[in-house]
Amino acid sequence: MTRTLVTGSAGRLGRSVVTALAQAGHEVIGVDVVPGTPAEAAHTLPADLTDLGEAYDVMARFRPDVVVHLAAIATPFSRTEGRIFRTNTQLAFNVCEAAAHTGVGRVVVASSPTVVGYGAPHGWQPRYLPIDEDHPAEPWNAYSLSKLVAEQTMAAFARNSETRFAAVRPCFVVAPEEWAGAPTQSGHTIAERLDRPEIAGVSLFNYIDARDASDMIGVLIERLWDLPNGEVFFAGAADALARDPLAELLPAVNPATAASAAGLTGTSPAFSSAKAERMLGWTAKRDWRSELEIG
Repeated sequence: MTRTLVTGSAGRLGRSVVTALAQAGHEVIGVDVVPGTPAEAAHTLPADLTDLGEAYDVMARFRPDVVVHLAAIATPFSRTEGRIFRTNTQLAFNVCEAAAHTGVGRVVVASSPTVVGYGAPHGWQPRYLPIDEDHPAEPWNAYSLSKLVAEQTMAAFARNSETRFAAVRPCFVVAPEEWAGAPTQSGHTIAERLDRPEIAGVSLFNYIDARDASDMIGVLIERLWDLPNGEVFFAGAADALARDPLAELLPAVNPATAASAAGLTGTSPAFSSAKAERMLGWTAKRDWRSELEIG
């Protein structure tokens, strides 16, 4: 049985990851400073991983085969900029450091599509659409910068360690209860994001069901030995979180996208998961039309 330690196990994505990995046969260790880790976890521990000593203690205590690092301040501007940057970058370093130096074989680090820079107040436009992993990173706030630093931290350890690393950029994560009307991480419901394109338009209408993101992480764990060390993957739904084509909607919320959006046909999303499909054989199974509960 694979022993897998999930940091941020009580979070929006962490809960689904714990459940999916446990159902796949992993012995899951949940680590989070707040309660809420699903009961499927074999063990839970409220450790503060911003403390390097605690990070080492957790790895030494449980000796996991795999670490899935999701713990972070997960919403931009939800804390002060300094607090967000300091917390998220320290978490990424401490987890990678402790995992690599205690012999953990595989580590998956959560990043974010925000690293490409959308929503910048001074104006931003994509170099091309759909956006893939080769698109330049242009972070403009503490959260997006911290996620790029987390990727670079992962890459540094991948270059200098026997541990196998990868990073995932999950799109706007929708937890199962949010399809039923619970507020999303932005405070809006999914129905509101569909009814008011200006809300979802800031993030280019990207999204992914938490269960699909969890499935992708499970596949990635199994394939890490076969991949180049330090790969980065987008993970998004196969369509956009929008009722109308992005070729129409994106220019309305960001006129600078008009030329590049013209090539998006039908329900095509602004972010491509083609690399994950090509290298992992993974595609998202759920979309908002199949999952949204109305009324």
